[in-house]
Amino acid sequence: MPLGKIQLQIVSKLVEMGRLDGDQRSALAIRPEDLSGDALDKLLQEDFKVTAFQCLVAKARALNLSPFNVAHYRVTPQTFERIPQEFCQENLVLPVGQVGEMLLVAFANPFEVTLPTKIQEMTGKTVVRLLAREKDIRDKFSKGQDRAAGFDDVVSQIGAEYGHEGEGELKEDDVTEESGPIIQLANRIIEDAYFSGTSDIHVEPQEKEVIVRNRIDGVCHEMLRLPKKVGPALVARLKIMCNLDISERRLPQDGRIVFKQYTKKNLDLDLRVSTAPLNHGEGVVMRILDKQKTTLPLPALGFSEENLGKYRECIRQPYGMILHCGPTGSGKSMTLYSALNEINTPDIVIRTAEDPIEYTLPGLNQMQMHRQIGLTFASALRAFLRQDPDIILVGEIRDKETAGIAVEAALTGHLLISTLHTNDAPGTVARLVDMGVEPFMISSSLLCVCAQRLMRRVCKTCRVAYTPEGRELEIIEKALGWSGQIFKHNPKGCPKCGGSGYKGRVGIHELMVTNEELADAINKEAESAELKKIAMKAGMKTLHQDSLLKVKEGLTTIEEAIANVPPDM
Repeated sequence: MPLGKIQLQIVSKLVEMGRLDGDQRSALAIRPEDLSGDALDKLLQEDFKVTAFQCLVAKARALNLSPFNVAHYRVTPQTFERIPQEFCQENLVLPVGQVGEMLLVAFANPFEVTLPTKIQEMTGKTVVRLLAREKDIRDKFSKGQDRAAGFDDVVSQIGAEYGHEGEGELKEDDVTEESGPIIQLANRIIEDAYFSGTSDIHVEPQEKEVIVRNRIDGVCHEMLRLPKKVGPALVARLKIMCNLDISERRLPQDGRIVFKQYTKKNLDLDLRVSTAPLNHGEGVVMRILDKQKTTLPLPALGFSEENLGKYRECIRQPYGMILHCGPTGSGKSMTLYSALNEINTPDIVIRTAEDPIEYTLPGLNQMQMHRQIGLTFASALRAFLRQDPDIILVGEIRDKETAGIAVEAALTGHLLISTLHTNDAPGTVARLVDMGVEPFMISSSLLCVCAQRLMRRVCKTCRVAYTPEGRELEIIEKALGWSGQIFKHNPKGCPKCGGSGYKGRVGIHELMVTNEELADAINKEAESAELKKIAMKAGMKTLHQDSLLKVKEGLTTIEEAIANVPPDM
């Protein structure tokens, strides 16, 4: 098709769209051969006041393609999962979405006929071509390098309003929690964190600025630096969102943000908020609770086949106590919910006491704790015992009173599931004794203790196979009695893992199931080390052994295993 004919078609489409009239069309039709693509765009935009996007729509219609406004598309590391960034930059294409087996790709040059075939061979997907402006695609590659690109517009507004320059003249009263950019910034921080798979957002005031960090897959990443004066207004805005006292800056406060009240986007998430007075101002930590996220089935949590079998047997017992232990963020809640989901049937009554309710599950009766009015785990447990439950979940055993009632419940025909903060499974018994629970009560009520941690999964796309040597080989042989090829992460990473070499997390578990010998040892108040030996003799795999099993299976790396759990003595 001659070039002049396409230019005339573009002009005809603009007439159809009502952007040009008949006279303007006649004026343009006199000399089509002079108008190359760029020259026509320039003429239309300067002399006929047609916008750049209207030109794109007309061009797309003339070529029978769909137009795509790349300027509104946000580039993330996941954009280049299927097509490498270098290839996109070189050929001026941009993958902008996927629908089933079809890959939507924006092209700057619609006449490049070999490119779609190349992309199809590379990805194994059917390519759907969209037409975009060359300038927009080039802009995306120049801006795509900036990690905080999503914040650019809001930060520049804040810079303009409360600028970095001349900060000395800025009065505290000038920056308020009701100003537009602050409201936008608070929303953007939360939205950006949610879309990047963050579990916790940290807003930390420093001497000269405010730093925002996000914990993704267990590791904190710095996302944003803001002018110092913005800190108090941002914290006040977050406090307003969870109905806290903004005038009280000397005491820690806890609250909850129901985020769908503050956003037009379809995000159904809550945030558990904790503020604390720090040396350079108030800091905030927000834990994201995604209500749309469903629980995972138990096999997807990383249990080895042996542990999964034992654990499933325990959760189907008619009564007794099952405890999960590990630090904050080790996946205890998710495991508990997954277990409850598996045994939740219409003929069983399940009551839960939680602080806060992290996920709402159909068929469960969940109770939110409220310490200010005296609704504690202990009082909730007492109430539950009069409500004819089969299974009781208590969010956490924190004190002697809760521990005592929990053991009582387990001894009186209820299955009680709860969490505790200890390092390993055998140490849980000593912790309960410390709380004042009699050893004979523990031995007769305890079904099993599951200690757990979360380790980062090594990226399957770019992981590097190697044979361990020296100290690494020694550690693996001692723990598993096995040697062979394992994987390490690629320090450069790839688009799929965002350049980190790791993607997602997997659980490791130490499952101590009570048996007769163990019950005798608990009654005799044996030390944790002694309990550990007895449990291992009965087949318990320690956290260290389980972590190295995940290394052997190629799920994670030996660096990650050693960083999470120290080797057994």
